[in-house]
Amino acid sequence: MTETAGTAARPTAEQPHDEHLWLEEITGEAPLQWVAGQNARTLSALEGPQLRRLEADVLEVMDSTERIPMVAKHGPHYYNFWRDAEHPRGVLRRTTWESWLSEEPEWELLLDVDALAAEEGVEWVYGGARLLRPQYTGGQHRRALISLSPDGGDAKRVREFDLERRQFVPGGFDVPTAKSSVSWVDADTVHVGTDFGPGSMTVSSYPRTVRVLRRGQDLAQARQVFEVDEQHVQAVFVRDHTPGFVRDLAVDVVDFFSSRTYLLREGELVHVDVPDSVTVDLHRQWLLLRPQEDLELDGTVHPAGSLLAADLEAFLAGDRSVAPVFVPDERTALQSWSWTADRLILNLLRDVSSVVHVAAPGPWTTVELPGAPALSSLDAYAVDDEDPEAGNDYWLVATGFLTPTTVSRGTLPAGAGAGAPPRVARTAPAFFDASGLAVEQHFAVSADGTRVPYFQVGPAEPVLDGGNPTLLSGYGGFEVSRTPAYSGALGRSWLTRTDAAGRSGVYVLANIRGGGEYGPAWHRAALREHRHRAYEDFAAVAADLQARGVCARRRLACSGGSNGGLLVGNMLTRWPELFGAVSCGVPLLDMRRYTKLSAGASWIAEYGDPDDPAQWESVRTFSPYHLVREGQDYPPVLFWTATSDDRVGPVQARKTAARMLGLGHEDVWFYEATDGGHAGAGDNRQAARLHALSHEFLWAALHRD
Repeated sequence: MTETAGTAARPTAEQPHDEHLWLEEITGEAPLQWVAGQNARTLSALEGPQLRRLEADVLEVMDSTERIPMVAKHGPHYYNFWRDAEHPRGVLRRTTWESWLSEEPEWELLLDVDALAAEEGVEWVYGGARLLRPQYTGGQHRRALISLSPDGGDAKRVREFDLERRQFVPGGFDVPTAKSSVSWVDADTVHVGTDFGPGSMTVSSYPRTVRVLRRGQDLAQARQVFEVDEQHVQAVFVRDHTPGFVRDLAVDVVDFFSSRTYLLREGELVHVDVPDSVTVDLHRQWLLLRPQEDLELDGTVHPAGSLLAADLEAFLAGDRSVAPVFVPDERTALQSWSWTADRLILNLLRDVSSVVHVAAPGPWTTVELPGAPALSSLDAYAVDDEDPEAGNDYWLVATGFLTPTTVSRGTLPAGAGAGAPPRVARTAPAFFDASGLAVEQHFAVSADGTRVPYFQVGPAEPVLDGGNPTLLSGYGGFEVSRTPAYSGALGRSWLTRTDAAGRSGVYVLANIRGGGEYGPAWHRAALREHRHRAYEDFAAVAADLQARGVCARRRLACSGGSNGGLLVGNMLTRWPELFGAVSCGVPLLDMRRYTKLSAGASWIAEYGDPDDPAQWESVRTFSPYHLVREGQDYPPVLFWTATSDDRVGPVQARKTAARMLGLGHEDVWFYEATDGGHAGAGDNRQAARLHALSHEFLWAALHRD
């Protein structure tokens, strides 16, 4: 043990033997040869007429021109990014409201990513656009910062685009490919957080400094305005352009759930003095606070998951009086909020079904938007809160497992109440025949007695003899809620597919702890050393399905991606007796080295620090790479990932598949897409291929004689 500055170095947990470290060289020749061999092996087993038909069916849904072109309003225009068969990499375009309402909108093409890729010889994947506010350009939206990834990963190049001339600005802002944050200050200035060289990125691989870049300057000339500790996740520095409330904000993202917000006042950063675990939102004169843990202010304890409102200037001056806008209960949790011109829209979940409330300030009162259907999802948000005529307009997006998405637009009245029902603007078509199918909600009892909700989608009157091919999915992390949503791809590849016995597929979505379905407490119940609760919840749902006769073990598959990949990796290694097949996508699996791989260090707050010996003792219990055993009876498993995934990375899937194969487990399959980033796909064809591969593998595995 060494010592530094008179202090004993922190002990580091043991490094278990790892015979597959060589696979961590993402683009190394030997690892890519291994990947090519495994891809060929997997495709040789799955390729055939059935996979091709399934892939074509899914691609037809993804490429359909009948899908709703979702739009964002900026000034008089409604912007949309669109992919289809003719434009696999997509086009950025805009139209007017009247045109968007028509059956065939007239679109103004702004950027054709396929044409750009062909012209520049780079397989660009569109990553979003930030429009410059019109107050800087004579009242019109004329410029945008467009993000483009060369391979679908999180690292993107950011370039200035002229919306009127429909071309990139010669000599304009151009930040090279990196994990960057670039935002407008004014027409000739941007804030840039990017890789400026050694010491400029955090250990989580995100920018730790933000600098001011003026037109005509090189990046090296940019003046630094903010920095954070390299052990924190990221530095953020942005300008709030709201007319009458223009201000600069700095955010030190300490970890995934903790941050510190500052306001720049007369050259000094003024801290919004709340605990790091409190989410801070500024809007005009208002300060909104959402605590992750119970918060005491002026002698009053506000429960975790509340939404509290205060006057910003009064709060900065020391006044700690706040008004509760929303207070959770055991069944209801706040998911998101959105400001219109003078109202606040709250999206809630009540036993994982959506409810929308509208709150009005002074004093705060709330009303519920009527007509929310059971076992469905609603998302309400402002159309354009700064529009002088439509500032109180809102979008209402409704969807369900068997109900195609509908987009409506409504207007909140100036006084109290929710106003007239919103007008339906567009409805997506049905991509599969849902007749005879139904959605049910059930509750399983986990190991510690907690009731865990889950949705079951399938035949309205299923035969409960254990023979239904069933796919169980979940996530259980980062306070992410899994809610009902329409998927034409899922409908075609599972719900309406029938086997030789005439049984159609059953889909199950488990709302396990670690998610946000019941607010921060539901999430925190499965953090770090309590991680096992999320996995016990999922296993309890699997056992409940079998106890109810929906499926037997040989007819139950599970699938998950990213943190959901870690979830099903634990099902594979800890509860293999419950499942007949597993699909594990873009997963975390090596929890000893996850903090050393890609963006893994940013998730320590969720999983724990495996370098700490005490924390490793709990982390190792849910590290699938270290739980694989020789001689264990595992269900068939498909690992799938992407070479260009720079968030989780492909190496954890590689290593786990290689270890299982090396221990003699032959029913282990691996597929790695060459690009597409963490999503595994950079266009619809790649997405359809991965979806079809996963579902064909699971369906075939559940129907082996």
